[in-house]
Amino acid sequence: MRVLGIDPGLRRMGWGIIDVSGSRISHVANGTCTGDGTDLANRLCALFAQLQIVLREHAPACAAVEHTFVNKDAAGTLKLGQARAVALLVPAQAGLPVAEYAPNQVKKVVVGVGHAAKAQVDHMVRLQMPGIQIAGPDAADALAIALCHAHHARFAGRLDAAIARAGG
Repeated sequence: MRVLGIDPGLRRMGWGIIDVSGSRISHVANGTCTGDGTDLANRLCALFAQLQIVLREHAPACAAVEHTFVNKDAAGTLKLGQARAVALLVPAQAGLPVAEYAPNQVKKVVVGVGHAAKAQVDHMVRLQMPGIQIAGPDAADALAIALCHAHHARFAGRLDAAIARAGG
């Protein structure tokens, strides 16, 4: 299973792709889509086009997107929500199933602590995929999101198999 993780952002949208085969996880690629300029509509268009290229080049089977962290800046949160819409729309438009995870859920799975710092997330991603070059903190977060989805998908597969064996 090839998983695309996406860390939404208006200026930098991180993406990371991993291959999952049983308990084996391998890095495929990672990077950052950039929303250049000051005009919101043009930034969203740039993110949309760049994310479409990532999907065409790497052909993931599914995608996972991080939920928006709501803070005191309502206008900022709303703008980030628009970038998140692009992150959800591109893979959905390509026919991929799209999962969503809260930031604390991603950190809990990857680091073991729900309130881990970005540096801890980056470190644990590098430990799980030694020797990879990460294109920055947004790409590291996206790889963590992909790892979180791989963990949940692996668990769901075992649960489904156990239910089938039990005759349920």
